[in-house]
Amino acid sequence: MEKRNLILSFESSCDETSVAVIENGCKVLANIVATQIKSHQRFGGVVPEVASRHHIEIITTCIKDALEEAGVAYDDFDAVAVTYGPGLVGSLLIGVMAAKAVAFAHHLPLIPVNHMAGHIYAARFVDEIKFPALALLVSGGHTELVYLPRENEFQIIGETRDDAAGEAFDKVGRVLGINYPAGKEIDELAHQGKDTFHFPRAMEKEDNFDFSFSGLKSAFINTVHHAEQIGETLDKADLACSFEASVVDVLAEKTIHALKKFPVKQLILAGGVAANQGLRERLDQELKAFPDVQLLKAPLKLCGDNAAMIGAAGYVGYKHGVRAGLDLNADPSLEFDWINE
Repeated sequence: MEKRNLILSFESSCDETSVAVIENGCKVLANIVATQIKSHQRFGGVVPEVASRHHIEIITTCIKDALEEAGVAYDDFDAVAVTYGPGLVGSLLIGVMAAKAVAFAHHLPLIPVNHMAGHIYAARFVDEIKFPALALLVSGGHTELVYLPRENEFQIIGETRDDAAGEAFDKVGRVLGINYPAGKEIDELAHQGKDTFHFPRAMEKEDNFDFSFSGLKSAFINTVHHAEQIGETLDKADLACSFEASVVDVLAEKTIHALKKFPVKQLILAGGVAANQGLRERLDQELKAFPDVQLLKAPLKLCGDNAAMIGAAGYVGYKHGVRAGLDLNADPSLEFDWINE
């Protein structure tokens, strides 16, 4: 019988404080997530200083709750995994310091995890990842296409040149009077409307794998402001549908372009915006043209930031001998290597 590998994992890159206990990289024994959404809503987005303070206040409680829910003690663990970037530096530091303290006190190896690798490995709770694979990572801070030639190797083939898709959703939500985070409500509204505004699809047909959403955001804001100036009332559902249709079109087109160039066994959809039903439905349709490619979607409840995904990625790092010393520091601008073409 295979020895049970247990990893205690930490995630604090933005405004969620999360601690999880993961068995063999694919089974969640506990995943405690303390969200700060209500604290940031009145500001219309995450305030870094406020986020850091909340992490400090709640992280020890999250550790205690995770151990109790999983029914384990510190002596049962094989390693500690932690997000060390990318993210807000103050927030990252709280998780890194907590993980280092536990690793030091209990003589456990410390595994540094790239937050984006965590998002990819959230899909591991649905099915095994088969290589080579392609990942479409869409979140509030990142939008990128990542090629995975083999386990524990990540190569960026394209990313957003300005706003991330999730960031654009939140900014558009503010104009529509929708509270942060706006993605879910815009998605629901979009399913009630029609694409009547035909907003621009930036870089959709360019022969690269990069994205751009700032032009779309500006077009949306200008349309709404112009209507306000002339006293015209626009249909919110149609606005939401038109915005989402533009985002989904660009994401889908670029992903299909990448699938044609990089023969893979799986397409992994991950990140906060991976919970968007419009995007999920569109990729389901598009993948019918690629019968040899499995569409592997991160579970809806693990699309947002959480420590379970960090534990899954940490397990892979653990197997590959990835270790950090107690001098591990936060790296807010951490990113995967770019592919060498």
